[in-house]
Amino acid sequence: MSLPEVAVIVLNYNGTQFLKNCFDSLRKTTYRSMQMIMYDNNSTDQSISFVQQNYPEVKIVRSFINGGYSRAYNEAVKHTDAKYAVFLNNDVEVHSGWLEPLVTLAQSDEKIAALQPKLLWLIDKTRFEYAGSAGGEMDKYGYPFLRGRIFSTIEFDEGQYDDVKEIFWASGAALFIRTDVFRNCLALDETFVHHMEEIDMCWRIHLLGYKIKVVPESIVYHYGGATIISDSFKKMYWNHRNSMFMLFKNLDDRNFFYILFRHYLFDIAAVIHSVYTFAFKRGIAIIYAYLWLLVNIPLLYKKRREVQKLRCVNDDVIFEKLFPKSVVYQYFIKGRKTYNSLLKALKK
Repeated sequence: MSLPEVAVIVLNYNGTQFLKNCFDSLRKTTYRSMQMIMYDNNSTDQSISFVQQNYPEVKIVRSFINGGYSRAYNEAVKHTDAKYAVFLNNDVEVHSGWLEPLVTLAQSDEKIAALQPKLLWLIDKTRFEYAGSAGGEMDKYGYPFLRGRIFSTIEFDEGQYDDVKEIFWASGAALFIRTDVFRNCLALDETFVHHMEEIDMCWRIHLLGYKIKVVPESIVYHYGGATIISDSFKKMYWNHRNSMFMLFKNLDDRNFFYILFRHYLFDIAAVIHSVYTFAFKRGIAIIYAYLWLLVNIPLLYKKRREVQKLRCVNDDVIFEKLFPKSVVYQYFIKGRKTYNSLLKALKK
């Protein structure tokens, strides 16, 4: 029986220092029906010539602009007819047997649209990685978190999340997806620019009635996530802007105003806290985020109409997949710093 083809698409921008480790590990992949593609976002270093000389089996797709993560993968998928694709950062190292568990599970159920491997930190392989860990979750107020990392608390991998489990979102650092579903769910929204674009896409996948799971038997080591500067102005701006943008697009009419208003109150509390603690940067970032939202209300409604036309299930189904309490309250007020401690809160 022939194996379904998987296109592993490595996104690169000036990443020559990472490419040897990445493609060396991909070469050791034991899954035989794999196509390697490097989508280059207009690099100015030696990335393309390095890959051409050392990895001739890699198909190189070159962009002449750096349009960011979303545009890159939207364009890259056009260059493959593979049944499945993996969106892979260039600063990763894959385990040799990483693809088989993903393909096997995807083949077992056509309602599975996307999967995520277990993501560990390349620098310390005993710890979960900041951006993906053991799968993404979200609370009902639109705050994402991870099995293995909540806000700034990153856990060690002790096998506590080694179960195959439905998750709400899969990390864009290593995201396995059916290419037909990717095209049908409006792909990645390029308006996001940075942060949360894969969470937004995963929400649409759920709206279409598909499932997303984490497969811990598949292991990928990622370098970059732990180096994110969590208190940078740009990161805070994009996170606050895009979380509201995502809610605006994806909530149904019944929950629209209630959830948006509750999320807005949390953001107002963050602004007040930033004043009292003299951490003005966060407060200013939030204000700028809301200014963008106000200026772009016509765009927000246009995006909302597009998504709501796509919807196949109502929010009763979606909310069953969300953490029913506020992760902000549980973490900062109740002191629950791990995913398992959040689950215990549900039993009380």
